[in-house]
Amino acid sequence: MAVQRIQDATPGHPHYVQVSAIRELLAREWEVQVGHIFREGNVVADYLASAGHALSTGIHVFENPSSMLSHWLYFDTLGIQTPRSVIN
Repeated sequence: MAVQRIQDATPGHPHYVQVSAIRELLAREWEVQVGHIFREGNVVADYLASAGHALSTGIHVFENPSSMLSHWLYFDTLGIQTPRSVIN
């Protein structure tokens, strides 16, 4: 949904200010590709996004990663992937 919102949000959308800021970054002179990656493909980002729900709004700097984040970072550096479970 986030990728779709970046592409089609209009001024009446509740997150239009944030989408506009993202569009401005994408419009700079660099090569950027925006696409969807399943959470299993980027466990570190998924972990941080989930942890962010418990934080207040604003910028947060982590001096040292938590033990669980360290675990996922280590797996990421080794190229270890987690399987995606699909239930029909």
